Order: sequence, then structure tokens, then C-alpha cells
Amino acid sequence: MAGFAMPETRYALSGDVNIAYQTLGDGPVDIIGVPGLCSHIEFAHEFAGYTTFLRRLSKFARVVTFDKRGQGLSDRIAGAPSLEQRMDDMRAIMDEIGSKRTILMGHSEGCPMSILFAATYPERVSHLILFGGFANAADLVPPGVTQEKVEAYLTQRVRSWGNGDLMKTVMPSQAQDQNAVALMGKFERLASSPGALKTIQLLNSQIDVTSILPTVQVPTLVLHRKSDAVVPVALGRKLAKQIPNAKYIEYPGGDHAFWTGDTDTLLGDIEEFITGHRDGDTVELERILATVMFTDIVDSTRRAAEMGDQRWRALLDHHDQLAQRLISKHRGSLVKSTGDGVLAIFDGPGRAIRCALAFSAAAQQIGLPLRAGLHTGEIELRGEDIGGIAVHAAARVLAQSAANEVLVSRVVTDLVAGAGLKFGTRGSYELKGLPGRWELFAASQ
Repeated sequence: MAGFAMPETRYALSGDVNIAYQTLGDGPVDIIGVPGLCSHIEFAHEFAGYTTFLRRLSKFARVVTFDKRGQGLSDRIAGAPSLEQRMDDMRAIMDEIGSKRTILMGHSEGCPMSILFAATYPERVSHLILFGGFANAADLVPPGVTQEKVEAYLTQRVRSWGNGDLMKTVMPSQAQDQNAVALMGKFERLASSPGALKTIQLLNSQIDVTSILPTVQVPTLVLHRKSDAVVPVALGRKLAKQIPNAKYIEYPGGDHAFWTGDTDTLLGDIEEFITGHRDGDTVELERILATVMFTDIVDSTRRAAEMGDQRWRALLDHHDQLAQRLISKHRGSLVKSTGDGVLAIFDGPGRAIRCALAFSAAAQQIGLPLRAGLHTGEIELRGEDIGGIAVHAAARVLAQSAANEVLVSRVVTDLVAGAGLKFGTRGSYELKGLPGRWELFAASQ
């Protein structure tokens, strides 16, 4: 999101290995997120929704993320880390940040280590949260699947590592978004090399903490999504039954990635488990000042019918790539695609206008007439989405815009005085659902 400052990456020394970690927030309790198969604590912030998820947790806690040894920004090692070594690394981080007791939040493959740590060091763990987890890796293999098939699958995964294939199972809701797949591919390459991935997968296939589940004494919350494509929901149910007094919550849908989908409910359940209440349900949403930009393709339905599905899809993909590149170039944040357009926010109205003008010009070159509407005002951050009057106003401004036109509100023109931009008066309008009359202007350079 616009205005977000990346948490500083620091290192904790565990033996002779440096473990990279970040902290966010300064709440009265600590939450340490234990990653799954692989991680990169800096690049993970590129995923839509990831940072927002951590920021919500940081409203009531100090949130710690880390890369396990051999991955991400931590020191590379020979072989793969055992669960015991991973526990040593966790203790090293806690000692480094002065955390005497923490809440462990394990994700996927990070759950077995979290369970083992909580059972071994109950005096250092106040709560245990397990999302999309399992106890025995062997349970991940469907009945009747031979060891040869498992090895063939692992070999194929290693061969395709870096192509973004994780998106198909970790975040299938975004698997058709080529920009998201490319982002996942870069994450894979930065998080782990193919050889290191194969080594850790072979080690992980031997994980089984089932025997120590009855010894877990700390309050435990098990969370699982019914449609999880990586860890079947049956394993989440099984995990909760074997941990004494564990609370189990199952969600009807969503990805294996915790930061996508209905995160408001998930975060509320986590906060209530830790604090006893759900402040997120009652406190005001986080608000920031931003310039909101809506765009869409003029007569998109007619053009799609004339061109046919295949040609139209290719042209639309080109449009989406242009949008992503130009929004990033002008320091904006792409909130979402609207099918035949985009919604984006910027921390400066001048950059927003220049982005809209550049996008319109680039789209014309590929035969797509665009229109754009911009307004500056206070918006609400709602997970991966945004809301507020400013968003509605920008949408209403867009509705008045003509083909190849960038239309802005009076507020925007007032804020960019002296920026070298030109504006032509388009008149005064009543915008549906908004009070008063609004003066609108066509921007140019």
C-alpha cells in the first residue's frame, strides 16, 4: 500500500548461522510467524494482502517474521535444517529481541515445528496458533500413491521451481492472473534454490509429531480452510482432535495462503483467541489520504464480441501488463482489476494523473480506447481492498469521462497547482449518490 515503510531486516545469530527476521508493531505481546515450505521476509510484502494482514496483527502485538536457515535472507547451509535446529533458531530470535514468552503462529509445514517447540518449551509459549497445518507429512500422500510417484512428483516440482507453479495450490484464487504467477515465480527463486528445495522436501516428508500432540499444554487454536489445496481439511480436523482442549475453526473457502480471502474473519478469530475480544470489529478502519484512479476500456463488450475470445483475451492481458508496469512506475498501488479496467491508488495526485495519461496513450497504441476518473480524498484500507467516499467519487467521475480522456475532480486540480499539468473545464455535474454539484476537468500535459 502507498506510504508503507518496509520493516528493517535484522539478524539473530544461532550458533554460527545468521537468521534473518523482521518485527512490526510494538504491542504488549509477541507473535512469531513460523513459515511454511519456503519464505523471503522482504519479498513477501510484494504479495497483495500480506502486509495488511501483518499490520492488523501489529495493532495488538509485536509481530515477528523470519526466514529459516538455508532460505530467503538467512545464511545458506549444507543440507536441510532439522526440527531441532529450527527450534534453536527460534530461541535465538526470541533472545535477540528480548522476548521471554511468545505466541507461535505456524503455517503449513511450520506447524510441526511450532507444536514441538510449544511442547518442549511451554514456559516460553503463551498461545499456539496453527493455520493450514498437519502433524504427519505421510498423511499428505493420498492412499495408494507409491513412493515412486511421490519421488516423481518432487522431481517435477524441482524442475519447475521458479516458474510460479506454487500459485496453483497455495493461491489458486489468483492462478489465472499472469502478473501474480510471475510474482510467485520470483518469490520461489529468491526463497530457495532448486537443489535446496529438493533437500528440504525430502527431509520434510519424514516429519511426524503425532506422538507429542497429547503433551501440548498451551492454549491452542487450529484454523483450516475447507478448500485448502495443499493440506486437506481432514488433516486440520485430525490435528485439532489430538491436541488437548484445542479450539478448531473451519472456514468454508479460501486459499492455503493465510493473507488471501476472508482475512477479516480470520484475523478476528486470532485476536479474540489471544486477547478475548475482537477490537477489529469495532475500531475504525485504517484511513489514509490517497488519489484514487479508476479506468476502463470503452465499449469493451462490443470489442470482445467482434474480436473473439482468444484475441480479446490476449489484448486484455497486454492491457493488464501495461497497467501494472505504469502504476508501479508512478509509485502507485494496484488494488484490483475490474475486468476491463483497474482500480489503483497513489500517494501523490500529480503522479496519478501522469500515470492515467501514460496508460491512456499506451492503450491507444494497442487499439484500446480508455477513459479514467480520479479523485483525492480519505480512503479506508480493507484488507486487500479499499473503501470510502473517495472511492465512490472516483468511480462517479469515471462515469462522466469520454474515450481517451482523463477526468479529475476539483480537489485534484487544486492539489497539483504548479506541477506543469493542464486542465480543460468539463462543467458541473451531479454525481449519483454524492451531495452537491461537482466541477470536473479533463487533464493533459
